[in-house]
Amino acid sequence: MLRYVVGRLLAAIPIICLVAVFIFSLVHLTPGDPAVLLAGDNANPEQVEKIRERLHLDEPLVVQFGIWAGNALTLDLGDSIYSNQPVTRLIAQRIEPTLVLAAVTLVLTVAIAVPLGVIAAWRANGWLDRGIMAFAVLGFSVPVFVIGYLLVYVFAVKLRWFPVQGYKPLEDGVLATLHSVTLPSVALAMIFAALIARVTRASMLEALSENFTRTARAKGLGTLRILVVHALKHSGVPVVTVIGIGFATLVGGVVVTESVFNIPGIGRLTVDAITRRDYPLVQGSILFFSALLILINLLVDLSYALFDPRVRG
Repeated sequence: MLRYVVGRLLAAIPIICLVAVFIFSLVHLTPGDPAVLLAGDNANPEQVEKIRERLHLDEPLVVQFGIWAGNALTLDLGDSIYSNQPVTRLIAQRIEPTLVLAAVTLVLTVAIAVPLGVIAAWRANGWLDRGIMAFAVLGFSVPVFVIGYLLVYVFAVKLRWFPVQGYKPLEDGVLATLHSVTLPSVALAMIFAALIARVTRASMLEALSENFTRTARAKGLGTLRILVVHALKHSGVPVVTVIGIGFATLVGGVVVTESVFNIPGIGRLTVDAITRRDYPLVQGSILFFSALLILINLLVDLSYALFDPRVRG
């Protein structure tokens, strides 16, 4: 078990290095001189040169990467070009809405998708199975912003059960926070749940056809115990895997959803930074999302030990 954990941790190092190289390259992949783009059309050569020196663009590329990576390891991501504040401070100010939205979405997704996938496998090829799979296909096909606008129109504009947009911080109360993120969380969960429900159904169908499931039925065990204790546990590895893979979809959806519902999170911060060509802030925001994805996938890999006895061995 310890060897497996160490191996997973070491395997994450080259991924982090590749992500760092890509994020650093964003400034240099943009057409034109980044210093000229940041300075604007009316800047004089002295102003352009100051920006170039400030961003170390006058240094060799390898030296630039070394400076940027070294600062990033100490959580120094530079200052925002637009607000002239540290990037880490701006991210810290916006991190709560994003993490709350992602956490609530993840809980809703698992609570909806896993039971639907189990029921669909239990009633395979029946009307209930077809209905659940139709919902899954619909949820995965419709863009998140379309679902978001539909939810706003029905539950915020017409019924007035939820606010149209905005976010209530945790200091205002947990219930107020949950009430403000309900609609964006449901919009994201419908897409995320569609993927997980389909994979859960496929894994459950395979598990229900195995010999250990037939043995459990022959012993007279109840349907609920067979589905949850035996079949679902056997299907844990592929389900957890798709949750980790689908988290990338969730992160991308957060960026769009925060813009639709005007939530002051890191996704909205990233969109604003891209619009303003605030390169240090863009790099910092993408670095945050990349680190979050790497962490989630690392936790998914480590969770295999809970479902697969061969990993613990």
